[in-house]
Amino acid sequence: MSEGGSRRSDVLRLRSGVLQAIRSFFVERDYIEVETPVRLPAPALELHIDAEPSGDWWLRTSPELHLKRLLAAGHSRIFELGPCFRKAERGTLHRPEFTMLEWYRGDADYHDTLAETRDLVIHVATEVLGVARIQRNGTAVDLSADWVVSTVADAFTSHAGWDPVSEYDADRFDLDLVGRVEPALPDHLPAVLMDYPVEAAALARCRPGPPAVAERWELYIAGLELANAFGELTDPVEQRLRFTECSEARKRAKKEVYPLDEPFLEALESGVKPCSGVALGVDRLVMLLGDFSDIGDVRAF
Repeated sequence: MSEGGSRRSDVLRLRSGVLQAIRSFFVERDYIEVETPVRLPAPALELHIDAEPSGDWWLRTSPELHLKRLLAAGHSRIFELGPCFRKAERGTLHRPEFTMLEWYRGDADYHDTLAETRDLVIHVATEVLGVARIQRNGTAVDLSADWVVSTVADAFTSHAGWDPVSEYDADRFDLDLVGRVEPALPDHLPAVLMDYPVEAAALARCRPGPPAVAERWELYIAGLELANAFGELTDPVEQRLRFTECSEARKRAKKEVYPLDEPFLEALESGVKPCSGVALGVDRLVMLLGDFSDIGDVRAF
């Protein structure tokens, strides 16, 4: 086998180990693995995420809405590993098709799922590497050390000079997050940003203020955004309002406007217990564990 073929084999073995470790983690915690549709009549409405058309329908950008329908049906611990698609996303960290892990847990809040995510990352690293430490761009990262947790308000005030929670500006928020806040996060320890502006978390529950904040966190390891989580919004009236506002925002931005997912909204109307969910990029996790810089290097094709 050529050197290139040998390296590809190593990558696929690493990736296989990551998938097996993820599954063993959730099975041991009494989660069930599910499969939900990939081709949808109504993808989730989010301002900055565009769905790939598939005939008159679309390929899913996330399994989130179907997974929440399963929560409404009474399944309290579920996870899914599978492909997702986002139009025109391509670069060293993005592909139009990628692998997502999503899991949802009833009677849990976003602090509970943050602790569970820490356990998951440590478990997977230990299973495939033998230790809960990685090397990323020459920097050692101890995954089992205390994770650095900052609120969005504190991080932006310190590194961008303003507080987007109390005075939100969508364009400025996105620019300063990428240009000022993310580069200031530690690269030798996992870092978490939490308590987002309500306007930046369309599917998250709000915690009353003042000021009100969305129960959302994002995880960064060695500068790489790895996971996003919500204390899930389960109020059908509020969710319909947010979808409608997002539709109007997409229309103003001259983006395609998708239909509302009525079966999802009906499921919320039937009642969903308080819950929290996490979406984690599997390709990026493999990149971190193998110290790869391009997402294309960790996929078979």
